[in-house]
Amino acid sequence: MAYNSTTIPHHHHPTTSASHSHGGGMGNMMMHMTFYFGFKNVELLFSGLVINTAGEMAGAFVAVFLLAMFYEGLKIARESLLRKSQVSIRYNSMPVPGPNGTILMETHKTVGQQMLSFPHLLQTVLHIIQVVISYFLMLIFMTYNGYLCIAVAAGAGTGYFLFSWKKAVVVDITEHCH
Repeated sequence: MAYNSTTIPHHHHPTTSASHSHGGGMGNMMMHMTFYFGFKNVELLFSGLVINTAGEMAGAFVAVFLLAMFYEGLKIARESLLRKSQVSIRYNSMPVPGPNGTILMETHKTVGQQMLSFPHLLQTVLHIIQVVISYFLMLIFMTYNGYLCIAVAAGAGTGYFLFSWKKAVVVDITEHCH
């Protein structure tokens, strides 16, 4: 198996060819298994997307940072859209024990949406996009490149900070189980 001479000494086996490579199609790229900080020969998601300069790494850092921020915003946006698109509302009453042996009636609101509706179709498409982005971010983190890992974490943290404060939290003051 032949590797780039800047990463590992060059090993050549006479029977090794492109069709017998053990690198899983990585060519001359080495897969790091520990965290490192560098910008030479950093393969990013696709075989043709290789970072080789500090400027390319800076651009990749910004792009990954924005992708992680977008991911957090997308999660919050989907929650908001779901709340706005809930159409079927039912009220269920149930008896609960009250003070001094009395029985109180609690009413709970149950909401849902229809499967064959535009809001549900939109939620499905946004869910697919969210899953793909989450796997891209995971694979970027798994490059073990310190700069890219920091970009993922910082982008996710910034996105959460910017978007999650709008998230409504419902607190049921009648909840008896703590």
